[in-house]
Amino acid sequence: MKVVNQIREPINNEMELFEKKFYESMSSKVALLNRITYYIVNRKGKQMRPMFVFLTAKIVSEGSINERTYRGASVIELIHTATLVHDDVVDDSNIRRGFFSINALWKNKIAVLVGDYLLSKGLLLSIDNGDFDLLKIISVAVREMSEGELLQIEKARRLDITEEVYYEIIRQKTATLIAACCSLGACSVKPESDEVEMFRKFGELIGMAFQIKDDLFDYGTEQIGKPTGIDIKEQKMTLPLIHVLNKVAEKDRKWLINSIKNHNKDKKRVREVITFVKSNGGLDYAVEKMLGFKSEALDLLESYPDSPYKRSLILMVNYVVERKK
Repeated sequence: MKVVNQIREPINNEMELFEKKFYESMSSKVALLNRITYYIVNRKGKQMRPMFVFLTAKIVSEGSINERTYRGASVIELIHTATLVHDDVVDDSNIRRGFFSINALWKNKIAVLVGDYLLSKGLLLSIDNGDFDLLKIISVAVREMSEGELLQIEKARRLDITEEVYYEIIRQKTATLIAACCSLGACSVKPESDEVEMFRKFGELIGMAFQIKDDLFDYGTEQIGKPTGIDIKEQKMTLPLIHVLNKVAEKDRKWLINSIKNHNKDKKRVREVITFVKSNGGLDYAVEKMLGFKSEALDLLESYPDSPYKRSLILMVNYVVERKK
């Protein structure tokens, strides 16, 4: 049995019902919009984010969920989908999960408008039902994701990134959305409890590990759906590179920075950078940090009794750092 199916097993019924509710939450009187949202729904990914919402709600409430949980999962998926549609426009990307992206099929203007539409649908789903506590969680996540992206762009121009700044970028860019999923799940069943903040932290730690794992793929040789060295070509400063930049001699540091700034399109030079980072312990260091975030996340589950939901969350945390793509 695939790991993702194992994780999903205790919430299979909820996920099936969620998919119906999610599709309904996107409906519009505009035929073009419905055609596009139908296309989006039929090309869904693993749906890890809604799974986090349901599993955290169930571990906190010992197995029961409510309509707020479904709305929380729908809101997070609407917002997440909106950000992906906008990201593809920003990155001028024509492929998403092996299919044509919205901007590739319907052009940028429509893609931007669809992203805006999904964002507003998500916010209205909370407002119309008076879920202001859930709305606050998701709004903070949207703000932080935008800040994280902009901070990364600003730092990429100057290549002056420290490990501390890197953690702040990935916390905002990636971890904040997974943190929102987990705190939404807890908040949907136990609003104003300490567990809302605890599961926010849990999600944040998983998100940090998830992004470092993504960074490591850039140095891999396996077929992982993303070409090796792409982060270097895009001048993205990832943890293995930052660590090596901060520990090598000035001569090597200058060579690395020059390679990334001026030779990032040269395949041979990019391969040399990858080899240099590997041989100077960049990957080992990043793996060690990733496993640290993983074990901190698992520690937060310690106090909960054994249950199918707890086992699935533990599987999920391990899957994040062990996945092959």
